[in-house]
Amino acid sequence: MAERNARLAALMKEGGLSHKSLARAVIAAAARVGDGITCDHTYVSRWLKGSIPRGDMPRFIADAVGRKLGRTLTIDDIGMGDAAVSAVQPNLGLDFADRPEIATVTVADLWRADLAEAESVVKALPDSAAWNEASVRWLVAPPDGELARLGDRAVGAVDVEMVRSTADSFSMLDHKFGGGHARRALIQYLHSDVRPLLDGKYSDVVGKQLHAAVAEALRLAGWMSYDSGLHGVAQRYFIQALRMTQAAGDRLLGGSILSAMSHQANFLGRHREAATLARAALTGPAGSLTPTMAAQFRAMEARALARMNDPLGCELALVEAERQLSLRTADSDPEYIAYFDQVELAAELGHCFRDLGRSVQAVERGAGSIFGDGLNNRSDFFATMVQAEAYINQGEIAQGCDIALSALRLGEGLKSARCGQYVQEFQERISDGMRRTAEFRDFTEQARGFRLWQQVNL
Repeated sequence: MAERNARLAALMKEGGLSHKSLARAVIAAAARVGDGITCDHTYVSRWLKGSIPRGDMPRFIADAVGRKLGRTLTIDDIGMGDAAVSAVQPNLGLDFADRPEIATVTVADLWRADLAEAESVVKALPDSAAWNEASVRWLVAPPDGELARLGDRAVGAVDVEMVRSTADSFSMLDHKFGGGHARRALIQYLHSDVRPLLDGKYSDVVGKQLHAAVAEALRLAGWMSYDSGLHGVAQRYFIQALRMTQAAGDRLLGGSILSAMSHQANFLGRHREAATLARAALTGPAGSLTPTMAAQFRAMEARALARMNDPLGCELALVEAERQLSLRTADSDPEYIAYFDQVELAAELGHCFRDLGRSVQAVERGAGSIFGDGLNNRSDFFATMVQAEAYINQGEIAQGCDIALSALRLGEGLKSARCGQYVQEFQERISDGMRRTAEFRDFTEQARGFRLWQQVNL
């Protein structure tokens, strides 16, 4: 039997709310967002006894009580947060919502479920159909209407800048230490600090800026979750980020998020879906596409085609990526794509030629893929491992092993499930003949002292 909801009872007493007056206030709260619901005093009685209503009802209750008390309340404040987590539906976050306000509710539920480690979300597997549906809906959905809201808290440009700056700080940590380092802290920040902003009072202009900033933060949450091996959660964050770009009217950012989806799909072996997502990213922004964005999207398409063993398609995509990147100018791109430069493209070339079995080209074209600045350790780890494989596949065992040791040293400070996968793939590509060489035996003796090697060999 559910425990009595003491929090809701105390808040009703504080606000002088009777069962009937709260029921009327809840109906009004739902009406403010265009929902027609049924509610009377018997519903309130059940809530006080510990019953948790389904759908958006807990939010309507929090809004109704909060308005009476003159402050913003969450569903945790009204004693329904933990129980709401236990009732999380398996498809939470997989839908591309019809309206922006539904997406706001969805991301809040997703953050809460993630922090509570709700099994149906945290241990979920990716859903290919969800990638396809989200990309198609984003491509064909009409623009959203006015995004102004009339919440209790005034939100302005400075609030948007705080969200962007905070996300930038988390992004720096992600690149340097891996997604597993501060992922939970990012989700906590989004849940506690960003959600109230989405429910605040803002103009259409500020609303679009806010939704774009939240989309970027959600994309980062997706990347960090993906890097941590939480692929179902990552997919959900990417889909909701895409929906936020729809509200913001930012087609370029939407394309960037589809590119991130493509990257994850390719990593998971869904190569055909990855190629399709990369092409959707290229198509969606239409005339607003910048050279750097086009180069990055083409590179993602090439990565997928390489894994599909389509050398001609891969090479054509890479040629176009190089051509587009040569056209970039200092002021032509959004800040979030500034990272994609010749070093990043060299890393993509190295990956593609490795996957096509062209080790000489992987070494030559991927030679400039290392940042070496101490700020992009994870990227350097990936590129270094690709170079190590390329040398070993050419029969240069000693040099390949030395390079692999360099990668393992970089990996000591990284919390990244993807890094472990790279080490595993490296091991799988070593032939029996190579394993018998003195160089490789010496390498394995040294490699045993590194954390990533130990994790893969548990």
